[in-house]
Amino acid sequence: MLELEHISFDVQDEKGQKEIIRDISLTIPAGRFVAITGPNGGGKSTLAKLIAGIEQPTAGRILFNGEDITHRSITERAHKGISYAFQQPVRFKGIQVLDLLRIAAGKDRPLSIADACAYLSEVGLCAKDYVNREVNASLSGGELKRIEIATVLARGQKLSVFDEPEAGIDLWSFQNLISVFEKMYAKSQGSIVIISHQERILQLADDIMILQDGGIRAYGPKEEIFPTLNSINMVSHACMTNERGTC
Repeated sequence: MLELEHISFDVQDEKGQKEIIRDISLTIPAGRFVAITGPNGGGKSTLAKLIAGIEQPTAGRILFNGEDITHRSITERAHKGISYAFQQPVRFKGIQVLDLLRIAAGKDRPLSIADACAYLSEVGLCAKDYVNREVNASLSGGELKRIEIATVLARGQKLSVFDEPEAGIDLWSFQNLISVFEKMYAKSQGSIVIISHQERILQLADDIMILQDGGIRAYGPKEEIFPTLNSINMVSHACMTNERGTC
């Protein structure tokens, strides 16, 4: 279970102190799929980074399974069961996909080639074509996204956080991502948090949170929140961008 108690996050800019996240309190029970959406600039990615430990809150506490992790690093949180998938996955020149999956699995869970291939297959990639590929610019955005999700599966975390997994990929890759998340949630015993504007991803969730101007505008079961989203046009229904940024 993840608990945020009165979390705030401020930054200093040329105009002085700027509040990005404002007094957020919420609970995400174990085994829930939560989608976070809302207008651009509302603080969604910042909130995800605060959960993952990439940023530290200015005020408030973060508890994970009853333990205060407010000032724990991203590495410490990973060891405790929290994973984070970037909006734009990092490329690693000189590192093969197999190496990346083994790093994700950790030293205490040696990963065989067969295991690595199984994780790649789960995200819709032909294992023999990817297991020895270098994680570099030769991979497309959609391929990188699926490889990153495979590393999350290999890690087997209690809480998986994804920041706009649909960003920068084409429609074909998006359809595959939907299938991956459906399977992931069906098999996972942990919680999933996804930041997204896409209706099809939001429809997978148990609960939806609308984050606006750094605060929670609404949070509750999908059936209650979704009509609100449609009324204020906060979701994208069909248009997916490709890697050139066009529909």
